Amino acid sequence: MTNPFQHHEQLLTRRQLFGRTSAGIGVAALASLLNTRLLSGAEAKDALPHFTPTAKRVIFLCQSGAPSQIDLFDHKPGLKALHGKETPAEVRMGQRLTTMTSDQELLPVTASPFEFAKHGESGAELSELLPHTAQVADELCIVRSMYTEAINHDPALTMLQTGTERPGQPSMGSWVNYGLASENEDLPGFVVLISGGAPNDQPLFGRLWGSGFLPTGHQGVKLRGGAESMLYLANSPGITRKIRRRMIDSLAELNQLHQDDVGAPEINARIEQFELAFHMQKALPRIANLNDEPEHTFDLYGEDAKQPGSYAANCLLARRLVDRDVRFVQLYHRGWDHHSSINSRIKGKCRETDQASAALVHDLKQRGLLKDTLIVWAGEFGRTVFCQGKLDTKDYGRDHHPRCFSIWMAGGGVKAGLTYGKTDDFSYNVDEKPVHIHDLQATILHCLGVDHEQLTYRYQGRDHRLTDIGGEVVRGVLG
Repeated sequence: MTNPFQHHEQLLTRRQLFGRTSAGIGVAALASLLNTRLLSGAEAKDALPHFTPTAKRVIFLCQSGAPSQIDLFDHKPGLKALHGKETPAEVRMGQRLTTMTSDQELLPVTASPFEFAKHGESGAELSELLPHTAQVADELCIVRSMYTEAINHDPALTMLQTGTERPGQPSMGSWVNYGLASENEDLPGFVVLISGGAPNDQPLFGRLWGSGFLPTGHQGVKLRGGAESMLYLANSPGITRKIRRRMIDSLAELNQLHQDDVGAPEINARIEQFELAFHMQKALPRIANLNDEPEHTFDLYGEDAKQPGSYAANCLLARRLVDRDVRFVQLYHRGWDHHSSINSRIKGKCRETDQASAALVHDLKQRGLLKDTLIVWAGEFGRTVFCQGKLDTKDYGRDHHPRCFSIWMAGGGVKAGLTYGKTDDFSYNVDEKPVHIHDLQATILHCLGVDHEQLTYRYQGRDHRLTDIGGEVVRGVLG
């Protein structure tokens, strides 16, 4: 998107332009021809959106740790007859295993112990663990044919969030914020909320919502649970809002003087972030305080919604943020990495997330927001059909499985009541309509009116994009 010559012009200030040459008159003529917006350090980007969007906002419900598709979305009734038998070699096809099961003597087929049923007019098959999600089945687009290459959590989650397994690349929310900017000057365009987790759960790193090589103003702003949603945002005792305004203005003047000398884009980003923080001082506390919600809202999202920092509270807060035109809201819920005791632990995760996830869909629809808000529910990969550990014990789990997994989307221009893609009888390989992580990312951008091949940023001599050199829009899931 950014032309390298334009990028060079962005870094060249008027003071430098005149100071580095003796041809003053000629340079003055040249400067008058150059775009003044480029000379002032503003970003040069193609007009966005590229086409009419079906979604204005995204809420990404990231289930960190990788939920088991076999136990939630991908019903395989034939596995009951094969329960306990060795997973066939022709199904595994020599695919890589993690070190946690590669030395395991047996890899027995492990049927899900949970019942499945069809729901709604769409007949979507869902596990008994998701009774609330079942109630909004006709609003969902369930994709059963997702796949990725990464077999371990950090590279897989990094891939899901940034389009590459390499750390340090811009996150999806940062790309969206860079391309489309915020619609609300009082709030960030990209907000991050985290819930769940226990000792030894997979960690989350700030780079997952970082801006990488994009200007730092596009990184996600992480909010905290509790009375103070953001540290150091409130004024210190004795500092009035009028005093703070003068401080911000004076600091901006000093930073601008430095910017005029060195022409560093990050100085502009710093000026903008100070200004945003000033606006957030009034706007954020009002949004983060859920006490003004009526009781029937808490009935909808569940009693946990009254606990700041819980998944339910974060889903409700996400609704309040998109209601005020925050462009990208990223939720992370930790604790889905079930290498042991999966049957009891997955029940707990579903109790924490099922009602609130479904409530978010229902709430947005009744407010008229679902039609232009895209919700994505996804983990970083799936789980194996065979168990990890011994099947004759109650503490077995399922290992990592990147070859196929399930996600769902709702609203924002995707088809409601659709189940897309198909896996084999073992939920081990994709049989029909494979969807790669890059395809999902391209489709999300498409719903926002962005051509994923045109949203680029030149860095170290190369035009980078979220989908790297891959990705195709999944037309079959679009309404």
